[in-house]
This record gives sequence, C-alpha cells and structure tokens, in this order.
Amino acid sequence: MKVLLLKDPKEDDRGQDPYIRELGLYGLEATLIPVLSFEFLSLPSFLEKLSQPDSYGGLIFTSPRAVEAVELCLEKDNKAEVWKKSLKEKWNAKSVYVVGNATASLVNKMGLHTEGENCGNAEKLAEYICSSPEPSSWCSLLCKHEAESIRCLP
Repeated sequence: MKVLLLKDPKEDDRGQDPYIRELGLYGLEATLIPVLSFEFLSLPSFLEKLSQPDSYGGLIFTSPRAVEAVELCLEKDNKAEVWKKSLKEKWNAKSVYVVGNATASLVNKMGLHTEGENCGNAEKLAEYICSSPEPSSWCSLLCKHEAESIRCLP
C-alpha cells in the first residue's frame, strides 16, 4: 500500500526520514511531499541584534526555525568565527530559554547552555521564566505581556 506524507523531510541518525522508515517496517511505501516553504525576512536586522549581546538580557528560542535563523546569520560575513571567539561566551553569560527538547538540542549544538526545555510550550515557559529566583527586567516584561492566565507580576 502507498502512503502520501505531506511534511518536510527530516533525516534521523540513519540518514532517512523516520516516518518513511517506520512505515516501511509495516510494508507501506511512503512518498514524501513538502507542502510548506519558509523564508526568513529580517536576517540583517536580526544579525545586528545578535551581535550586541550586551544590549539584551537573554535569548528565547521558541522553535528549531529560530535556531536556523541564528545559524543563517552566523554563516554570513564570517560571523561564525566572531561567534566562537566572543559572542557565544557573552550569550552564555545570560539566560537562554528554549521551548522543547528538539530546540534545546539544536541550541546546545551551537554551544549555548539552555533552560526551560521541559516546559513543552510557550505559556509554560513564560511561567517558568517568571518563577525563576531572579528574573531580569526583560523576563518581567515578557511575563507582563503574556496571556492573562500568567500572573507572575504584582
């Protein structure tokens, strides 16, 4: 039997999409068709901000796409070397929050230490940030503007 998968291809440790591999184990022939495309629109502006860690209290990565944006920025103008020499260390001196283990793994590969990966979604991550012992002003601002259900500020 044939199966049509409408998703982006992902490779696992064996170099194959896990859905195709798993369906194949059950005798199904899967065809994968990517149905979405994605384009980063503000990379130059983002790179400028990423290059100024002293201006920010930390980073929040909400998805693997956010990590991809950082990686694309670092590929431009030999920024990878600057990242290794100074930027990575400066960002590691701040809080780096992530939503989910997959995002955490990608951020860790960039050399950043993460927290909050077990929160599972943005709302729970915001609660986690607000409950930290010393949330910085940027965290307080984040919490203030989150959904009404998050009440971490007086």
